[in-house]
Amino acid sequence: MAVQAAVAEVCAFRNWTLLALHIRTTHVHGVVAAAATPEKMLNDFKAYATRRLRREKLAAANLHVWSKHGSTIYLWKADQLAEVVDYVVNRQGAALEPAPLCRFGTNMEP
Repeated sequence: MAVQAAVAEVCAFRNWTLLALHIRTTHVHGVVAAAATPEKMLNDFKAYATRRLRREKLAAANLHVWSKHGSTIYLWKADQLAEVVDYVVNRQGAALEPAPLCRFGTNMEP
């Protein structure tokens, strides 16, 4: 829940549109529409999530939480976007808590 809340907080603060998000035990999948590079978004998500995890005592101050980078891609076509959102929301295995978020074509709030 902490990581999901942190990602939603970043998106609200930066005025980015969170289209889909699926938190797994070892990684995170997200789809975001923004006037920023994927690398900037990834760095902001990691920073906010790390602060929240530490604030909620879910990660020790000296724990290295994230890998050095991550996968970042641009999506330029609607069919690519739909495919990636479907992958993030529906093809990650059994849903964990919290459940995946999807705003693609909906008004769903996190």
